[in-house]
Amino acid sequence: MRAGGGDIGAMFDTGNSLARSKYGHMIHSDPNLSSTAHDDDFHLRSSSASATPGMFDPNRLSCEGSPMTMSPWNQTTPFTNTSWSSNPSEDNLPQNCLIGSLVREEGHIYSLAATKDLLYTGSDSKNIRVWKDLKEYSGFKSSSGLVKAIIISGEKIFTGHQDGKIRVWKVSPKTPNVHKRHGSLPTLKDIFKSSVKPSNYVQVRNHRTALWIKHSDAVSCLSLNEDNTLLYSASWDRTFKVWRISDSKCIESVNAHDDAVNSVVASVEGLVFTGSADGTVKVWKREPKGKATKHNMAQTLLKQDCAVTALAVTRNGSVVYCGSSDGVVNCWEREGLGQLSHGGVLKGHKLAVLCLSAAGSLMFSGSADKTICVWRKDGKIHTCLSVLTGHTGPVKCLAVEEDPEPSKHGDKRWVVYSGSLDKSVKVWSVSEMTLDVNQMATMQQFQQMPSDRESLPSNGSSSRMY
Repeated sequence: MRAGGGDIGAMFDTGNSLARSKYGHMIHSDPNLSSTAHDDDFHLRSSSASATPGMFDPNRLSCEGSPMTMSPWNQTTPFTNTSWSSNPSEDNLPQNCLIGSLVREEGHIYSLAATKDLLYTGSDSKNIRVWKDLKEYSGFKSSSGLVKAIIISGEKIFTGHQDGKIRVWKVSPKTPNVHKRHGSLPTLKDIFKSSVKPSNYVQVRNHRTALWIKHSDAVSCLSLNEDNTLLYSASWDRTFKVWRISDSKCIESVNAHDDAVNSVVASVEGLVFTGSADGTVKVWKREPKGKATKHNMAQTLLKQDCAVTALAVTRNGSVVYCGSSDGVVNCWEREGLGQLSHGGVLKGHKLAVLCLSAAGSLMFSGSADKTICVWRKDGKIHTCLSVLTGHTGPVKCLAVEEDPEPSKHGDKRWVVYSGSLDKSVKVWSVSEMTLDVNQMATMQQFQQMPSDRESLPSNGSSSRMY
């Protein structure tokens, strides 16, 4: 879809929808683990099948592309205006439902960030789109590099790109729908100051040298510490870097892994988690060192043959989730002395897990199998409440926010955004309560398969997981 300037159009897909004041229309997922599902499908979902050929090559160098490339690049095109569509409403809101789809034929969706009433989406078209109440609100474009990560800190928006750069944007104080380029990390001033000292150069791949404050490969992900004073960036150059937001300075670079770092998540008490294509998950502890910081490795949670593709940590840091290219999600729980012990394996996907997000008692996993599993933690057990379907391509990114509207059922609800390589973003309404009556029969079949949809017991060791 194209628009060569002026107003930028978007498409909002709905099916059998029902009215809702904020979003306008809702529809059931397609299907949202409906009672028509078959036992055979559950059997396939619970298997730990290996990723498809070409998804992960253990001999791949980080410079050779993403460890979880799911589809060929599409050439991007200019935009066109498109129309809105809707269907007659229904009377009852289901427990979990699809609110709508944001579709624009401009590239695969690689990154999402939600804040208050705004949603930011990044794609391989180099565009960052801003949506408000499921309508396109504004947009801005980077000069190069597909948008692999977006994170928001106050008035600043940080975007991580395939070209190894982190770009900084600000909302115009006079015109809220206008975003202006504020700079990049590292700043040109810091690059110039560092370049004059030979000691600031480090060896990178292919026997080249580069400034330690710059990433030499794609920036795969971004994360903020708990008080939003530090920004963490991870890269396929096998490092993660620490940036002080107040003055945009890189204060540390850590050689973290033997292959591409696919995920970094900062948590409480100075803990930072990294996951890599080398198959490991590492825990780092931040220690003050004068005006700077020093991150020391505290624990290796996982060491396996397949790539670690995604990480998520609960808000209080009590549970860590790790998704892998074999479709499995591992979890760890914090114990009394702060050490993490293995808490189980969640088997809900047939292909690689590409993204994870934790919110409340729920955890969401998006996969190359085009589905999103909704998991609820009850004590030591994780149960798959439902499977959100409807994407026609791998689910590459997730963002979750608490639904501000009160529920008539009295349950806590979440608005879940899912970005896919099918070039769409879908918006879901998800409840922490059990499923509606129409789904209970199906879920009863589910609960009788603890080794498939529930977490497996573990002896707490961090040995190799297959």
